Amino acid sequence: MNATASATAANSSFYSQTQCRLSSDIRGSIPFSKMKRFLFFNDVHPRNSPLVLVPRAADPNTGKDSNVGDDEVQKQQRVMQQPPMSLSLDDVNPVGLGRKSRQLFDEVWRKFSGLGQISRTIRSDDQEALDALLVREGPMCEFAIPGAQNTTVLVVGATSRIGRIVVRKLMLRGYTVKALVRKADQEVVDLLPRSVEIVIGDVGDPTTVKAAVEGCNKIIYCATARSAITGDLFRVDHRGVYNLTKAFQDHNNKLAQSRAGKSSKSKLLIAKFKSESSLHGWEVRQGTYFQDVLATKYDGGMDAKFEFTENGDAVFSGYVFSKGGYVELSKKLSLPLGYTLDRYEGLVLSVGGNGRSYVLIVEAGPSADPSQSRLYFARISTKVGFCRVRVPFSSFRPVKPDDPLLDPFLVHTLTIRFEPRRQKPVEVNATTKQDLRSFKLILEYIKALPTGQETDFVLVSCSGLGIEPSRRDQVLKAKRAGEDSLRRSGLGYTIVRPGPLQEEPGGQRALIFDQGNRISQGISCADVADICVKALHDTTARNKSFDVCYEYIAEDGRELYELVAHLPDKANNYLTPALSVLEKNT
Repeated sequence: MNATASATAANSSFYSQTQCRLSSDIRGSIPFSKMKRFLFFNDVHPRNSPLVLVPRAADPNTGKDSNVGDDEVQKQQRVMQQPPMSLSLDDVNPVGLGRKSRQLFDEVWRKFSGLGQISRTIRSDDQEALDALLVREGPMCEFAIPGAQNTTVLVVGATSRIGRIVVRKLMLRGYTVKALVRKADQEVVDLLPRSVEIVIGDVGDPTTVKAAVEGCNKIIYCATARSAITGDLFRVDHRGVYNLTKAFQDHNNKLAQSRAGKSSKSKLLIAKFKSESSLHGWEVRQGTYFQDVLATKYDGGMDAKFEFTENGDAVFSGYVFSKGGYVELSKKLSLPLGYTLDRYEGLVLSVGGNGRSYVLIVEAGPSADPSQSRLYFARISTKVGFCRVRVPFSSFRPVKPDDPLLDPFLVHTLTIRFEPRRQKPVEVNATTKQDLRSFKLILEYIKALPTGQETDFVLVSCSGLGIEPSRRDQVLKAKRAGEDSLRRSGLGYTIVRPGPLQEEPGGQRALIFDQGNRISQGISCADVADICVKALHDTTARNKSFDVCYEYIAEDGRELYELVAHLPDKANNYLTPALSVLEKNT
């Protein structure tokens, strides 16, 4: 036997031994997620290369190879006579090898991911096997998330198309799961694993949701109205979200009080305008951006007042006719002992009026030395009527560009300024003439929003695609009202607006995450469920709203999308890079 045949035989023997060891390991203790790299390793060996065998020692009695028949000897001789095939670059191309390994792994994954596809009909024996997997001692080691065993998640709408998949994904990752359902008949019970704690209640009833949030750390809201009746939409999509957020906040406050403290999820009250005395300390001032010499030339007059009306409203109103002029309402803050604004991520104002825009100014620096203070500003817009405006501290910019970024710890003065410039007409009665130089601002309260690293409440909303045009406006109005209730609750939130839902396996196609109501494709229920579960501990998902759908090619001039490849692998953290480029507090 020549040197080439000996080397090929040695390689074949080594590969056979290695493959046997790998097969034994895969059957034995190797975790499931490691199988992908082993499939890749096995695929390195070219399938079309000849198998070169080393002849065994001849039997001294017969002259033939021991334990080898005549047919086998002839086959071995024919194989040995064939010239060995040489390896080409295509046979060892890492791209091709990776594609082959992914194809093999995807086939295994599709079979395994059937655990999460609840939309198909499940036989009773399959259901028992699945439940046995979910209720056994300890979660699957490769799917467990650190801290999941100490986290209880309440799934609202657990029997919905997305909710059923969310429940099983949470169970596989080691979470304790509670399910809020309207009725617990046998059909509903059969849809959920036996280890899930079922709570019977109606999201429209505040008394029943209180029991549901007891002992919960996070909430995933998948419930949706089953009809387009206005009352049903209001009860589930709007009032239901409000009731859950309020009950969850009350539960957190109750726990904090038992520990002689205050919930970290509670807002800090800075000012509440409920009486005449609450206006004390607020100062009305006037000014101009021009020098004093030019101020008189363009002086058209300005005036403002801050008063408590007979209707029980604190109203800041007036007009500015002077070019370059402004009026403002200011106060030096007095926070409770032991509280500083660096423990909070922004401000929320509950205001009403005629829809003007304002400049919010904070003064930061050592309180003992006003000369060292610096000014920071952020522009806010209001609506006709009442609204709540969130202003994160990260949105404040220094008045002097060379000044450092705002440090909330040093904030000591708050100012609300009105200036005629940059005012835009609001949508009101077309016959009503608007004077953009006058304003009226009704103040209800100013609070600081608590900071946090993770999401407390995940809400599955909708993008409006796939809904019948006759009922789309009603549905979206209720959905957006529910979203607003969540934003102003003070809880860390993630709002997911998927495209039309499809019943197909998840993790098969790339996803688009976007803000701006521009998506045009659908998405599988399993992908939406996976996003909800991943968002629970993803810091980039906190306080963000986004649309999501399958990948597609954008139209010319509208290529403003963040494309993220969603590979069917537990270790693939596709959500962080997708959400890191999106706007916060949206």
